[in-house]
Amino acid sequence: MKKSFFKALAKVNKKILPSFTKKEVDLAKASKLQLALFGYKLWVTKNALD
Repeated sequence: MKKSFFKALAKVNKKILPSFTKKEVDLAKASKLQLALFGYKLWVTKNALD
């Protein structure tokens, strides 16, 4: 159940949240909000793949 929830959440995130790789955002110069969103997306992806 947990894995399917995170897979669905990852699909929603992909459609709603911005992609930092497409925008070529440098993580060293990213704002706190961008870093928080990046961490959140990374956490969701990690849990979807487990």
